[in-house]
Amino acid sequence: MDDANQEIDMSVFPSIPLASPHPDALLAIEERIEILRLYTSTAHNFFGHHGQPAGVSPVVEVPSVECVAGRGLRGDRFFDYKDNYKGQITFFAWEVYADISNLLGIHDRHPSVFRRNVITRGIDLNTLIGQEFVIQGTLFQGMAECSPCYWMDTAFGPGAEEALRGRGGLRARILSNGILKSEAAAVLFDGLV
Repeated sequence: MDDANQEIDMSVFPSIPLASPHPDALLAIEERIEILRLYTSTAHNFFGHHGQPAGVSPVVEVPSVECVAGRGLRGDRFFDYKDNYKGQITFFAWEVYADISNLLGIHDRHPSVFRRNVITRGIDLNTLIGQEFVIQGTLFQGMAECSPCYWMDTAFGPGAEEALRGRGGLRARILSNGILKSEAAAVLFDGLV
């Protein structure tokens, strides 16, 4: 069977009705998205710190994360943050990271400074706002852009907030339980996956 005729087995999502996009679109999205990095943090450094110094909780790169439907990423600061929270998981595009690094001439900052959970490659994340999509068998709903704030100028460098406008990442809800694994995990974590 060729790729164009493959179907997604939606029986793994029996309680979740899919209105859009069409299941063939879900397959196309999953095939285009690569997960390059996964991060969690147990506490907030910027969120809720307006008018105060930034927090010092580290962002930890992990080889995999457990996605819990309606709750978030187990071990992350937004796990069980509030009912129906639209930022249970956040995504950030590697392409945007590379672009603003070059644009601002900043090459000594890691993408973890943006404090997004998943670094992706291969898709414009804004196209997923308002859409249901599958990555590695886990179903998500894109909710909104991760709008950049003034902390980005501190975390990454002067001009980062402006450079990120309209492309600060994606906030999403988790609609099914699953495990996401970094495609770089085998190399980064020397076989601990």
